Amino acid sequence: MTGSDETVIAVHDLTKRFGDFTAVDAVSFEVARGEVVGYLGPNGSGKTTTMRMLLGLLHPTSGSATVLGLDATRDTDLIRPQVGYMSQKFALYEDLTVSENLFFYGGVYGLSRATLARRSREVLELIGLSGREDERAGALAGGWRQRLAMGIALIHEPRLLFLDEPTSGVDPEARRGFWDVFYTLAEGGTTIFVSTHYMDEAEHCGRLGIMSHGRLLALDSPSELKRDVIDGEAWDLVAPTSVSLTALLDKLSNTPRLNHVGLLGDHVHVISEKGSFTAEGLARAAQPYQVEVESTEVTLEDVFSTLAARSTASVDVEAPASGGRED
Repeated sequence: MTGSDETVIAVHDLTKRFGDFTAVDAVSFEVARGEVVGYLGPNGSGKTTTMRMLLGLLHPTSGSATVLGLDATRDTDLIRPQVGYMSQKFALYEDLTVSENLFFYGGVYGLSRATLARRSREVLELIGLSGREDERAGALAGGWRQRLAMGIALIHEPRLLFLDEPTSGVDPEARRGFWDVFYTLAEGGTTIFVSTHYMDEAEHCGRLGIMSHGRLLALDSPSELKRDVIDGEAWDLVAPTSVSLTALLDKLSNTPRLNHVGLLGDHVHVISEKGSFTAEGLARAAQPYQVEVESTEVTLEDVFSTLAARSTASVDVEAPASGGRED
């Protein structure tokens, strides 16, 4: 853990079921004050459900969670004034101006007009909306609307900020700006818990939890995850434009000692067993396709694919042997 020793979030075997469907499956972790902790996973992996339980918006089926030292299920009225939450579909009042939205939500949190005036100026500068106070929220472009939604989540100076895919639909340059804000807040002691499905964003997290099918597969810094999860070597194979990448994938997928084969942009990315290939040897394995092979870095996508494959294999082992899985 980074930051102070103060535990801001503590989760133990947190589980949520909807009928026969398990959305979050016995998740456990802790987050310290001032950390920027990411939750990476595809849609439906349990990220939002976890957040909603921590906010007291959903009651867990089993397990427990504390937020800022308070019970996440019983003490929701005490927790909510101390946290900010930016959901995937945050509701702005489109007929109100940027400033009016901030003042309205600040009033909901009970801020005085003097405090609201000060906080509005601070937040507008932080999120890059200074000078646009009088623009109607409904007239803002998507990225600016996201900034305003984040500003509203910050208006009451929360100790803990929950951000559920805050940069979804935002261009890469704007996403970098969001992360600059997150780290500015963290340096001031605010704890950030942010979900994402962008691999490049996940690299910015101090620690990263990887979710798949409701399970927390790992939680560590991106560099530690790459070192500890991937026991192999990464390679990029670039083929001439005349070569079908699908055919090249099929060829390599049947090659022994290749643990992962996948497309990465306009080339094929593979993970081989450590010491099993040289660049020349891998090029020969790809024959008859004429490819250029380069040694490269392990990616978070490699980590996610490896962990997800292990998790699937574990589920298959646990499944009933008599007739396959039950629907």
